[in-house]
Amino acid sequence: MVERNIVIGGEPGSGKSVSVSMLVAAAALDPYVHLSLFDGKLVELSMWRRCADHFVGADLSRAIEVLRELRADMEDRYAYLMDEGRRKITKGDGGRFPLRLVAVDELASFTLGVGDDKKLCAEFSNLLRDLVSRGRAAGIIVVGATQKPSSDIVPTALRDLFGFRWAMRCSTPQASDTILGSGWATQGFTASSIDGRDRGVGFLLSEGGWPVRLKSYYLSDDDLRTLARRSEALRSADVERAS
Repeated sequence: MVERNIVIGGEPGSGKSVSVSMLVAAAALDPYVHLSLFDGKLVELSMWRRCADHFVGADLSRAIEVLRELRADMEDRYAYLMDEGRRKITKGDGGRFPLRLVAVDELASFTLGVGDDKKLCAEFSNLLRDLVSRGRAAGIIVVGATQKPSSDIVPTALRDLFGFRWAMRCSTPQASDTILGSGWATQGFTASSIDGRDRGVGFLLSEGGWPVRLKSYYLSDDDLRTLARRSEALRSADVERAS
């Protein structure tokens, strides 16, 4: 996942949140990775809150504050790379600049606002777009999930920056194309062909590739608790070794 940003879309119950949890679990089990989690529903990613540097619910002001902090970290990383005469963060920089996974579940909670929230949502979208646009070489990975990343929910300037797109079950070919990109449905790659009972199944499009049908692992609450405890233990041990 290094230097990769992923957007996941699909209808309710298709398995988006489970897929995000699977990716967060993989990152949490590596003490080298620092987590910043934004959870519009508050419960989907809450198992990982003790492993995370940041855990934010549907609080736009707090979400913006954290994104500003992450952007400042990104600027520090680029200043370091410039001084070192290098172009990207590597694992050897982990002591000072670890990998960061920024996961946003229910993007619409942070990007689709009305009234006074509209300005805050626009600022959140711009800050997140900057992370997706420039964070790759700085060791910052962004994963976002929403039901349908149409332009009224996720600004096109943000959506089009995601190199990896994962379309879970969609109700129409048009909705599938909104996630994967225009034209894939006419070539036979449409998430509307996925049976509604096949939760966690979707088409994953990687940079420059063709959509691949695959299935994510289902992680029950017990599974998540077990993995979270393991992640916490690994991180505590890593801190003790460092000290």
